[in-house]
Amino acid sequence: MTTSSLTLDEIYALAHEALLNAGANTEHADAVADVVTRAERDGSHSHGLFRIPGYVASLRSGKVKGDADPTLSKRSPVVLHCDGDLGYAPLAHRRSLTALAEAAKENGLATLSLTRTHHFAALWPETETLGQHGLVAMACVSYMPSVAPYGASQALYGTNPFSFAWPRAGGTPLVFDMATASMAMGDVQIAARDGHEVPPGTGLNADGGPTTDPKEIIKGVLLPFGGYKGSHIAMMIELLAGPLVGETASYASRSRDSGDGGPPQGGEFILAMNPDMLSGADWQAESEAFLAKLGALEGVRLPAERRYANRENTGPREINSDLLEKIRATLSPG
Repeated sequence: MTTSSLTLDEIYALAHEALLNAGANTEHADAVADVVTRAERDGSHSHGLFRIPGYVASLRSGKVKGDADPTLSKRSPVVLHCDGDLGYAPLAHRRSLTALAEAAKENGLATLSLTRTHHFAALWPETETLGQHGLVAMACVSYMPSVAPYGASQALYGTNPFSFAWPRAGGTPLVFDMATASMAMGDVQIAARDGHEVPPGTGLNADGGPTTDPKEIIKGVLLPFGGYKGSHIAMMIELLAGPLVGETASYASRSRDSGDGGPPQGGEFILAMNPDMLSGADWQAESEAFLAKLGALEGVRLPAERRYANRENTGPREINSDLLEKIRATLSPG
């Protein structure tokens, strides 16, 4: 595999140009290019430039509206809803997360439901943003069927990621973002591209047999992490990010998707909580004492530590050269 060095500014510029060229307006392109650049900055390669061909494909097919105009409404002081107007989720987040944070600070907790959006980014940008507001946050989103429920060999669940953020005094929030599948589909696709095997238990081939070949898993199905426990969490996310917010479950997303290679239309559920209002004690001192104990254990790395360490490096990033060629090809007329 050959790579090319790009600065973070160059990564943003390439993503932004590709999105504009595919039909996104300036605000839409900026919102998406920003989260793509942040992903590359933090080492989340499966949600960085790797996603741009899919973003471009869905804009060009017309499935995603380049001039989407998400609208935020309050159904109650603590129940917020954002209609994404068939745009990408980062634009809807820009229109709604500040209002969610304000509602949670004022009332102790608040929820945000997002519908008619296309989520193709990592989940940590939204929970980390809320954590930076001093809030505890949870977010989940469903996807097209790619994961077999425990005991089955047929896909019904999406990879259904879940993210959590906990605010910390004088520092970045503690954040994790994980698929409820044994491995995120983007990581499986990168392993297939780069010729790497994946761990046993990641998925099944098209015949329902176990395999460590990512190309065979892409033709077949992923498995949930942790057996029936992960499967039940994936089921919970199907309900939270689907029917609860007024969207469909993953199985229905496939039936209405154009198959252009980009993300399906779906929903997202976000919960924000104000620990200053909810806690009757010194929550920060107690949580910091706990996290200090956890971090002191041999072999333990707190969630997001590696991402934050990558963030400290402001130098160029190594990007797969074939991927860059593919993205640059989308800039050519026709």
